[in-house]
Amino acid sequence: MKNKKVHFQDWGLVDYQEAWDRQERVFAGIVAQKTANRNAEVIHPTDNYLIFTEHPHVYTLGKSGKQDNLLLDEQGLAEKHASYYKINRGGDITYHGPGQIVGYPILDLDNFFTDIHLYLRTLEEAIILTLKEYGIEAGRYPGYTGVWLDADNDKARKICAMGVRCSRWVTMHGFAFNVNTDLSYFRNIVPCGIDDKDVTSMQRELSREVEVAEVKEILKGKIAELFGMEIV
Repeated sequence: MKNKKVHFQDWGLVDYQEAWDRQERVFAGIVAQKTANRNAEVIHPTDNYLIFTEHPHVYTLGKSGKQDNLLLDEQGLAEKHASYYKINRGGDITYHGPGQIVGYPILDLDNFFTDIHLYLRTLEEAIILTLKEYGIEAGRYPGYTGVWLDADNDKARKICAMGVRCSRWVTMHGFAFNVNTDLSYFRNIVPCGIDDKDVTSMQRELSREVEVAEVKEILKGKIAELFGMEIV
């Protein structure tokens, strides 16, 4: 029995470690329910969550990332008031900070579709359609995850990074969408291990600050529509 209901939560500005711990607890609960269902006479549907949050300045390095892609030492991190974590998602290094929508879909893909590539492409499409609402034409860069502008020429720049973990078809981690992000923090890393491409934000592209709450509502609607979710 597929459960299309998804609990939406906005955690606001939360320390990265705290958010990671909270994600792990939600993730573990869903995996535990799936395990219990294997031998149960009565099947209890697994829960799904869509979480939006923002983090204080932090750099995170995925499992396939290289330490050298962080260009700061401990003193440099302290001067930038930034923290650093090695984490259990895919992908390389990225930055999170205020003005960026970080999305953590913790979904049992058995409730939707068991295809991790389709999952990533669907999240990308939700970002692309959200940007279209603001007159920003975005798309994909062949060979890379995330959402890009001008991906077909030498002005290619990334506006949304992605890195996920999936175990037993339950997802965690997700995407980082630059709305009013302080882009100077990206100068301290090789973003996603790509050293010859720029990073951008909605604020930079539109030459104005954007209402984050409005973007969240549009994005939530696009994700729900594309996945066939019932947001609760």
